[in-house]
Amino acid sequence: MESRVGLPCPQCHSTDGMLMLSMSTEIPYFGEHTQISLVCDSCGWRHTDFIPAEGRKPGAWSLVLDSKDKMSCRVVRSSSCTIRLVELDLEVTPGSASSGFISNIEGVIKRFEDAIGTLLRHSQAEEDVESTDSAIVLINRLAKVKLGEQTIEMVLFDPKGRSQIIHDEAIHRDMTDEEIGALQMGVDIPIHEIID
Repeated sequence: MESRVGLPCPQCHSTDGMLMLSMSTEIPYFGEHTQISLVCDSCGWRHTDFIPAEGRKPGAWSLVLDSKDKMSCRVVRSSSCTIRLVELDLEVTPGSASSGFISNIEGVIKRFEDAIGTLLRHSQAEEDVESTDSAIVLINRLAKVKLGEQTIEMVLFDPKGRSQIIHDEAIHRDMTDEEIGALQMGVDIPIHEIID
């Protein structure tokens, strides 16, 4: 379904309206979901999220990454989800540009590698030896995780309950009020009116 929504763009504040695209699909082992994407024609800003058909409550999913085989397991990450690689002290929190995605564990690790690669290039350009060395160590450790040579735990924290690690060994638990209060929520765009 494609519709115009009467909201200003959160990026460029254009009031021409944004395009909303929605598509319902069945995600294996996770159930029916609606993918909603908002796109601004003026500046190209885009926001995507996944909303489960069944109501969800805040929750955390964790999986110990201890083998190369686990790199192919699926991850559904909503725009409100924080991803943490515990032993590496790495975390991605939702922000104003946060979007949901469906990937596998290797794809999530690749996103971390890309972000660290950007920091590495910056620290090299600034001749910051300490930051350069730290970034190289993290990239090497992530490469070992992908090969199953280093064990770490991946945790998804989602205060809206829309994210999941799809694997038999993945553990789900409820989140405490304190955990929920400490998390960033990302962009929550209310859709009040659909304009034809």
